[in-house]
Amino acid sequence: MQRNKKGLQAEAGGSLRLFLLLGLFFPCAQALAITTQTFQVNASVVRGCSVVAGTGGEWGTLNFGSHSGVASGAVNTQFVPNTALSLACTPGVELTMSINGGQHYDSVRHMQRAQGTERVPYRLYSNSSLAANSEIGLNQAVSVSVSDASNIALTLFGVAQLSGFSPAGVYSDQLTVTLSW
Repeated sequence: MQRNKKGLQAEAGGSLRLFLLLGLFFPCAQALAITTQTFQVNASVVRGCSVVAGTGGEWGTLNFGSHSGVASGAVNTQFVPNTALSLACTPGVELTMSINGGQHYDSVRHMQRAQGTERVPYRLYSNSSLAANSEIGLNQAVSVSVSDASNIALTLFGVAQLSGFSPAGVYSDQLTVTLSW
């Protein structure tokens, strides 16, 4: 019986060694497991624009400058954007702007003297030619030219008509620009 026990022990030890040796060369559990797999990653980018105006929310100024109260005739200026204004759109966006009548509109936009009722009429244009076909009417949608979608500039020009009989003072108006895309 002793021999049988030793023989079984030797046989069991040999099988164990063989099993361990095979396990090093052919790892059973890992060979059957899937260790890599794919998955989808996606995002939808929709057309749109980003408008950052900075503090105060004003986009810029249309300043006609200082003139004598007896000066008459047309005075031109160009919109100067606030340095904090940043306007960008996804490529391919068709951007339009419309501008309301301001605070003193009747049949034309007006600047009004502070602490007074006197007014100076002015008109807005989308082109420096100041041609009649580039005048921006009340809430009229006007295409905004986009040459660089990451840095869009609002092109806006103004013409004030001085009458030659304006009391001294600061004349102003406030417009609301609406961008659409």
